[in-house]
Amino acid sequence: MSSHLSNLLEKTELWIERISLRDANLNEIASTVADTLGMEHGEVLVTDVQDHHVTLDILRQTVDPNLVVGKQDELLKSLGRLPGVNITEETSIHSNGMLGWIAFDRDEATEALGRSERMVEEIRLNLSKRAIVFSTGHEVATGQIKDTNTPAIAETLEAEGYVVKRGPTLKDDKVLIAGNLRQAVYDDGYALIITTGGVGAEDKDHTVEAVLSLDPTAATPYICTFEKEKGRHTKDGVRIGVGQVEDALIVALPGPNDEVRMSMEVLVKGLESKPDKHALAEEIAASLRHKLREKMKHSIHGH
Repeated sequence: MSSHLSNLLEKTELWIERISLRDANLNEIASTVADTLGMEHGEVLVTDVQDHHVTLDILRQTVDPNLVVGKQDELLKSLGRLPGVNITEETSIHSNGMLGWIAFDRDEATEALGRSERMVEEIRLNLSKRAIVFSTGHEVATGQIKDTNTPAIAETLEAEGYVVKRGPTLKDDKVLIAGNLRQAVYDDGYALIITTGGVGAEDKDHTVEAVLSLDPTAATPYICTFEKEKGRHTKDGVRIGVGQVEDALIVALPGPNDEVRMSMEVLVKGLESKPDKHALAEEIAASLRHKLREKMKHSIHGH
């Protein structure tokens, strides 16, 4: 049972109409309803009794619809066996909520529930495959450098069935970057958000800090470390970031295109196995550290 479908069946009321009571025990009525619907006795209360009309409050937060669907006849028969309760052919049960399934034909309603569940699962899957990519950096934002990262990321994700939006190129500003990430999560509902650039050790690099502002427990492993305040390095190293906000995964990658492509290979594999953010971040960081060591070896041999 999909939790999305179950959540549609939140606390509601049932009304039994055209029912006659005479010295009936309201607790027995509530207990009979609970037993028939597979609930605890304390989860069903009779809240009102008026002219041939009984109102029951269902206190359970979520209800399995398969326990409810098509149960009207069974429930009415059970109620009719209680002392002081008179059920006729005109007696019926209604609900404004999803508990209204109780009055449906069981076979037809079960088929409808199956269609609803499949539709919810399809929607969930479609939402999980929505991604947006942001490049960052003054040079890219002003057109001095061509953005080769966004097309590369989009191509990789689209091959995996994602629907990818090319987000705007963001300037090196923590508040601006964080604001766009927040909008992508809360307003636009993206499941995967990827940034490139701004993860370095200079004072213009703010992407990892923007991710941390949304997820203070984000994984931010180092690719390499530096001595602070030496040269242009105002921070102690280059880091990537992987954060989780609501249902969205935020991944902050480096700027160099070859590093982005390598990171995407690891990221795609990681998304298939669904590791936690710390494991995924470390896998990406490890591949980048290995690539950096290889670059340094070639550089040394070249000289």
